[in-house]
Parts: sequence; structure tokens; C-alpha cells
Amino acid sequence: MKLDIRDFERFKKQIILKKIGLAGQKKIKKAKVLIIGMGGLGCPLLTYLASSGICNIGLVDHDKIELGNLNRQILFNTSDIGKFKVNQAKLKINKIYKKAKIKTFKIKISEKNIKPIIKKFDIICDGTDNFSTRYLINDYCKKNKKILISAAISKFDGQLFKFDFNKKGPCFRCFMPEYPDIENNCDIEGIFSPVAGILGSLQANEVLKTILDLRDDLNSKILVFDSLKMNLRKIKISFNSKCLNKCGQ
Repeated sequence: MKLDIRDFERFKKQIILKKIGLAGQKKIKKAKVLIIGMGGLGCPLLTYLASSGICNIGLVDHDKIELGNLNRQILFNTSDIGKFKVNQAKLKINKIYKKAKIKTFKIKISEKNIKPIIKKFDIICDGTDNFSTRYLINDYCKKNKKILISAAISKFDGQLFKFDFNKKGPCFRCFMPEYPDIENNCDIEGIFSPVAGILGSLQANEVLKTILDLRDDLNSKILVFDSLKMNLRKIKISFNSKCLNKCGQ
């Protein structure tokens, strides 16, 4: 994977970092990342990944843009209302970095389509807002040894998860083995818009660290962010005997 003069000029502030350099920038360029959910998390995540030089990106979302999305979904504006999120995101990102090859999937991910969508990508980013989809993505990534970097937001709080399923460890079902009684999402509980930007950026940070083989101290942990207290803390996820994936065995 070669870098031309324009690549070097564009990414020189990254390249001069000792932990990145030319070799690291080449790794970034050839990485294959899938983003599932182009909402408040997906917009900043995609922007930073493409701006950092990732050229192979997949986007999955079946929704169209609504007025109520615009307080936190920063890639979109009023002229995008009524249009598909993945289409508009691709248009906006191609204006930022033309070399980014973005493949769009204008569908809702399901048991029937998850395999052909995910199989060509190495790192999977989950920014969905319902537990059934989170479980589905988790189970597929666990079975097929993908790296899963997931984020969730609600009210004034956010959580970031990383699971490297190339290694033995717990999964999302170990953290939450059963469906909660109430489905928590932005539509029901509301969301403080900066939280979406912060967690989407933290997702991007973890993706790039993973690509570059930098310090991996979040694997099998949750990073919890409280925007009111300006508090960050990490919680270790342990194996759970109730996990359907039987991670501890």
C-alpha cells in the first residue's frame, strides 16, 4: 500500500508521530472498517476515520434523515432531510477525502444478511440503538473472530466497549446476558448532543489504536463516560455463566 506526495502532505501531522510514521500510515490506509449505524455515533466516527486516511469503509443503515437527527448527527443538514443516511454520509466524506472507498448498505442488518456484509471487514463498529441488533452483531463477531468496537449513549452518559475475538475473552452477552425489560435509546430517554460526539470520537480513537497495534488496555472492558461529572472510568467485564456464547468454556 503506497503513499503518494499528496498523502504525505495530507497526513504529515500523523506521520511525524513516532508511534505512527510511514509504516503506520500505510496500515491505516489499508484497514477495512465497517460502521453499523450512521447516527450520532457513526457521524463523528466516520469523519475521523476517513480524515485519518482509512480508505476501505463500509456503512450500514436503512434510515432516512429526519429533522430530529440534526442536533447530534453532524454530517447532515436541513437539505439532507428525507434522504438516506448512508448515501448522504458517503457524499459528505468524499468531499473530505476522495480516496476513501465507501461501500454503502442501505438495509437493516439481520441474521439473513449479516454474513455477506461483515465478512470482508476486519474491524466492526457498532453504533446501533437497540439490543437485538447489538446481540446479533456481537454473536457474529464472536463466532467469526472479528474485532468489535461498540458504543452506546443515553441521556448524559456513554459507554465504549472493545472485544478482540481473536483472543479468548468475554463478550457483550457476558456483560448483559438477557434483554433488559426496557429498550433504552435516544428516542425514549433523550440525549445530550455532545455525548454523541465524544463517544463517536472515542470509538475512532480505539479503531485507530487497534489498526496501529498501540496499547490495548480497553479489550474486554467498558469505558464509562459521565458528561455531568466529567468522569471517565473503566470496568472489567468478566465471564458470565449465563452467556449464551459460553465464553468461559
